[in-house]
Amino acid sequence: MAARPSLGDNLRHLLPEFTAGDPMRDGVLWTNLSLRELSRRLAAMGTPAGRRTIRRALRALQIGRRTARKKKSMGHHPDRNAQFENIADLRRGYEAAGDPVISVGTKKKELLGNFHRGGETYTSQTVETFDHDFPRAGSGKLIPHGIFDVARNHASIHLNTSHDTGELCCDSIALWWHEHGRAAYPDAKRLLILCDGGGSNSATQYLFQEDLQRLADRLAIELRVAHYPPYCSKHNPIEHKVFPHITRACRGVIFHTVEVARQFIARARTDAGLRVTVSLLDKVYATGRKYVEGFRTSMKIAFDDYLPKWNYRALPQTA
Repeated sequence: MAARPSLGDNLRHLLPEFTAGDPMRDGVLWTNLSLRELSRRLAAMGTPAGRRTIRRALRALQIGRRTARKKKSMGHHPDRNAQFENIADLRRGYEAAGDPVISVGTKKKELLGNFHRGGETYTSQTVETFDHDFPRAGSGKLIPHGIFDVARNHASIHLNTSHDTGELCCDSIALWWHEHGRAAYPDAKRLLILCDGGGSNSATQYLFQEDLQRLADRLAIELRVAHYPPYCSKHNPIEHKVFPHITRACRGVIFHTVEVARQFIARARTDAGLRVTVSLLDKVYATGRKYVEGFRTSMKIAFDDYLPKWNYRALPQTA
């Protein structure tokens, strides 16, 4: 007489039909059946079991509840580590001299209006939002551009509703300098700017470098830019020291207006002493701009001898 199959036998027999795998890594599997559905099917196979028992059996097969993690890099530039070391050296030099180091970046854009946002918040009644995120149903989009003063652990978020351009980035730096930087670093003659390699502060766009040169003339200080290598934006300090805390402060809040967003973004704090101030950049930024004819040959941008594609300076020009 054949022995009756055990719960483990039936589970192993059942799972292959309803198991998916990672095409990039052998042995990484997950099942698309819920515990309730597994319980029902196992009962039909003669081995009834509750969800707790099934959970233990799955763990024995090394199948458990896990969250996907963004860990696999989409690329690895050959000069990646060299630029990281270069940025570390630059930071040490500027910080030792008491000169400002800022990290700049644009947080995720948000629709303004009665649109759903993830998270929970305390309310006196149920909050109802549109069931679709159609931009035409709102009043525009919010662009939060940030400047993070690394030494002072202070972030300045500048809100705009136009377009994320190099001109906006430079105006954001100028606003930070006039509101905070100039007072905090009264003797500074130079500023180190850490940023990603794409977006409004692209390392390959002459238009951004032209705007940067105008900013250096406007502020009368040397602006040194160091771009993080491709696929390395998560290492930009503002990305992991500021933006997650702003996200947490705004969870569940509906951004009906810019003022609502401003109030909640300004609430971001950490036990390590992070402070966030929020200002408005009420200006319309045009897209499709072109750099001035002849700028490529006449520009005063001084590119470094070492990794010049990611490291350069905008020197203020005297009249």
